[in-house]
Amino acid sequence: MNAPRTTDAHPYLRAATAGLRHHTRTATGTPADRMHLDTLHAHLTAAHQLLDQLTDSTRPPNPAAGRHLAAAHLRLWQATAAVHDAFHTVPADAEGPIDEECRPERLPDGPLVLTICQRHLAASHAIRRKTTPTDLNTPLHGHTTTCSQ
Repeated sequence: MNAPRTTDAHPYLRAATAGLRHHTRTATGTPADRMHLDTLHAHLTAAHQLLDQLTDSTRPPNPAAGRHLAAAHLRLWQATAAVHDAFHTVPADAEGPIDEECRPERLPDGPLVLTICQRHLAASHAIRRKTTPTDLNTPLHGHTTTCSQ
């Protein structure tokens, strides 16, 4: 068994993972609101783009690993789409009153609803270039490899 590396080649990815773990520990019992779902959607979309790049670069030298990453890429997209759908089912007034200092319509990216929809539309164009509609609608299947220690 190899010892873990002391140098960290992916510090930002590790920091994002640590941030998610911290939020998971501290947000127990808090219902999802649109701000949480928007932020989670942004995180999933960024992870989706990273996985897309890793899949493309892994597939030529290691086709089997590339196929597994492609399956993860597809499933992550399905999770991203589900979070986007959840965003639109949460009532807009669940965010509370908007005071003069916090006005989403004055943000450079526009109101929150437009921001998540624009991000989702851009990501959907990217996945549809590489995935068929049938693949996008397939249910999650079981893990096909065995893991050994």
